[in-house]
Amino acid sequence: MNKFTLSLLLFCVLSWEVVAQEKERTPIGGRPNIKGDLFLDFGFNFLNNRPEDLNTRFIASRVFNVYYQTSLNLGENSGVTFNPGIGLGLEKLAFQDDQTLVPNMEIGPNSSQIVPINEVFGENVLVDKNTIALNYVDIPLEFRYHLNRDNYNRGFRVAVGAKVGLLYAAHTKVEVTNADGLNQQVKNRQDYGLSPIRYGVYTRLGFPGFNVWSYYGLNGVFREGQGPFGTEATQFNFGVSVALF
Repeated sequence: MNKFTLSLLLFCVLSWEVVAQEKERTPIGGRPNIKGDLFLDFGFNFLNNRPEDLNTRFIASRVFNVYYQTSLNLGENSGVTFNPGIGLGLEKLAFQDDQTLVPNMEIGPNSSQIVPINEVFGENVLVDKNTIALNYVDIPLEFRYHLNRDNYNRGFRVAVGAKVGLLYAAHTKVEVTNADGLNQQVKNRQDYGLSPIRYGVYTRLGFPGFNVWSYYGLNGVFREGQGPFGTEATQFNFGVSVALF
């Protein structure tokens, strides 16, 4: 939670600096005349090409992205812009059947295997929460086509792009209650054999204030041979986003 709060504070500071540099504003009720977009993405996280034992729970496997992207016109009234940016990708995976990741010492400390939670916390425990958090610094790069060529802040638009992300933190979070009513909440920060870099392609379409989006990862979530069952699973995310400006 502290890291999440720090992330939001960072982007609030960035937003304030952008606003402070921009003197011109639109009338009340209109979209602020600030160059670029600050996107808040909400969505869900899936694993492609995974073994059956790595199935995830839909609602608990969530995505929250915060991206600032500037806009560079590619030709006068062409309708096309190039939109580089930077931001944070905060994701969760929640495995089914009350399973969690632990290091696989047969391979090495920087690896992982999936095990039942009761093998870690004992029999007869009630699992209240079970997720793994993956936090990235992302660099999205996209091209947008605006149907309204006269005003890019209005009308429908379609974007295709790619992004590269650097994993800066990962941890499992497990909360259990035993037969005596003792509640335990444990965060375990490990490498888990996760790929330190991710990259993939995405699309975004909608209007300036509201969009739908999807992302398809092109590399494995885990380093080769370091994840559970030697998995080569990749990411697929989708959801909706709102633009604060």
